[in-house]
Amino acid sequence: MYRGPGDYGGALIAWDPNTGKIVWSDHEHFPAWGGVATTDGGVAFYGTMDGYFKAVNTKTGELLFSQKMPSGIIANPIVFSHGGKEFVATMSGVGGWAGIGLAAGLTNPTAGLGAVGAAADLGKYTTLGGDLTVFSL
Repeated sequence: MYRGPGDYGGALIAWDPNTGKIVWSDHEHFPAWGGVATTDGGVAFYGTMDGYFKAVNTKTGELLFSQKMPSGIIANPIVFSHGGKEFVATMSGVGGWAGIGLAAGLTNPTAGLGAVGAAADLGKYTTLGGDLTVFSL
């Protein structure tokens, strides 16, 4: 796996299901392997491998919030309510296939079935970890 045009490794993309066309996209330096959680209020939450937790407007892609986390994010965020308040939570901690190069110190771009090549410079942006962070909305 190698970076695509524009030196991007991934993107969060909003598709129009009726036309099959891209409505907007937010390019990322690394592959975007985490999931997305959306709210009825039109906010989408997602994390990046270089360690940012982001909130964007679901209709326009406008960045509403960005917070550097303790480690890269490949987990799916969750949105929930408790005691009448809404929360969003995410795990940060690069690992598994996506972080094999960083976790195991591998440098051959084809190692890990290409994961090492896709995230060769990940160590410049984040570290290993394993933290749960919860934000009140």
